[in-house]
Amino acid sequence: MDDAYASVSVMSTTKPSVVVKQKVSDKTTTRKLVYPFTAIVGQDVMREALMLCIVDPGLGGLLVTGDRGTGKSTLIRALAALLPDMPTVEGCLYACHPERIAEDCASCSTKTASQRRKTHLRPVPVVDLPLGATEDRVVGALDLERALVHGEKAFEPGLLARAHRGFLYIDEINLLEDHLVDVLLDAAASGENVIERDGLSIRHPSRFVLVGSGNPEEGELRPQLLDRFGLSVDVRTPTDITTRVEIIKRRDAFDRDPKGFVSQYQPHEEALRKRLLLAQQHLAKLSTPDSVLEKAAELCVALGTDGLRGELTLMRAARAAAALEGAKKVTLKHLRHWAIPALRHRLRRNPLEEAGSDARLERTLQEVIPE
Repeated sequence: MDDAYASVSVMSTTKPSVVVKQKVSDKTTTRKLVYPFTAIVGQDVMREALMLCIVDPGLGGLLVTGDRGTGKSTLIRALAALLPDMPTVEGCLYACHPERIAEDCASCSTKTASQRRKTHLRPVPVVDLPLGATEDRVVGALDLERALVHGEKAFEPGLLARAHRGFLYIDEINLLEDHLVDVLLDAAASGENVIERDGLSIRHPSRFVLVGSGNPEEGELRPQLLDRFGLSVDVRTPTDITTRVEIIKRRDAFDRDPKGFVSQYQPHEEALRKRLLLAQQHLAKLSTPDSVLEKAAELCVALGTDGLRGELTLMRAARAAAALEGAKKVTLKHLRHWAIPALRHRLRRNPLEEAGSDARLERTLQEVIPE
């Protein structure tokens, strides 16, 4: 593989300034055939929640709990493939947008204005974070081979760098090691990744849509990380025979003739792509009446949620849903529809309540925002 190395000045703990060689691949990434998002049957709530995260990436991502083999990873990859290629600064290791270059991007800081105007298109990344990953693999570390062979301090970026402006997917997130959870919490809170090790002090942008999946029966998620997710949905294996047969037929058709199957759904994919892009543009124009905000606050007070993140997330989810519909303003209908996904993982546990948090939410929701 032909690689170019971009010289990047960073702070060092041993010298005032050093030049670090960062490896940048200039090869264009080709798209693989992915199962179409619009061909997926069922899991409507998860599909809509993922679309809201595209309309407003600041929502905080999505936590998916429930059965295995229900198409969670298929949905995520399908949605990423649906999105148009993202423009990036040519040669930027962290895929900065040419018109919105990150202030903390060490790669772009060394480029001239004319170099920053050169663009390159990349598919929206979907990065899997395996449970057995080391911290160096996640945050990045010193490239020992170049350090030993060439005597250069070369930073090898990790998964957090690859996920910038895309999706970071963690299956069985409830089993993730605590030290990796701490790293994710820092990146999710600040939008950047900071590396202080091996004589290097480097920071780079790391803003991504965090999607985690897991089975609560195999272990609970740490409250600090649980609270960072904007939305939470529970997916179950469909029990309707007609739905199950349709899923099998479509998957079999895709496996037999991927190109033909993808082309069949291309018009639907294009229509949804345009809808998502229009919703992103429409989001800033939406107004949120005080009456809706008051109901959101009243609901969170009645449920006893900690902090104010519940109201903020519920408001953003309702506004993104209104933008996706093309509505002129956020209504109580939007608020009611997304109250459970926005708040179900923020409730204090009541061991005496057998029905679960969703049933408690439904009761309170009916009292505060009746249909």
